[in-house]
Amino acid sequence: MAHETQDGGRSVDGNGVAVMDRRAAIRVVGMLLGGTAFVGGSTLLSACTGDRAPVAAGADGRIGTFTVADQAFLAEVADTILPDTEKSPGAKAAGCGPFMARMVTDCYTPEDQKRFREGMDQVEAACRAAHGTGFMDATPAQRLAVVEKLDAEQHAYMKAKKGEEPTHHFRMMKELACLGFFTSEIGYTKAMRYAETPGRFDPCVPYTPGETSWAAHA
Repeated sequence: MAHETQDGGRSVDGNGVAVMDRRAAIRVVGMLLGGTAFVGGSTLLSACTGDRAPVAAGADGRIGTFTVADQAFLAEVADTILPDTEKSPGAKAAGCGPFMARMVTDCYTPEDQKRFREGMDQVEAACRAAHGTGFMDATPAQRLAVVEKLDAEQHAYMKAKKGEEPTHHFRMMKELACLGFFTSEIGYTKAMRYAETPGRFDPCVPYTPGETSWAAHA
């Protein structure tokens, strides 16, 4: 899906999914989603300000309740939102599927996790109802049609709710896809301008509680 920003541009690419400056990234996601992402509250905002111990991945690649197949499903949804372009790879190459599963597992409340998983089922059901096939077997055009319909639904829902909780399930997916993408190495270095100062791209650095945060690049 070629997601259009408010200025008519296109959001693109990703790679390397660890979160760097989450608050700054959340502001970017808010602008990409039309400026109403966090009015009155947001699942993504509350998730990224929480403090929970991460759940270890299983030997079979499972992240919490998300199987490898679930992560592949999320990767295709994200890649429909943020596909490959001539300049850079898309969300699947960014590892957005595992990223989304990790964020939901480690950061979302049980209620939000349940709504997110139900949302995955609704995406699948919407695709079967519209095209007679599952999302993973659908063509890119069929996937795009499903995602665009769900995106229109979430925009109408969020407008009616004035941004209040509960967040629409597709909004949750879109927020996480954008966050994973725009905090990735490819998102930073190809979708956006990135000056390697003072050093290499490092999405995960030690943090001591109480210390001040790093300033964003000027």
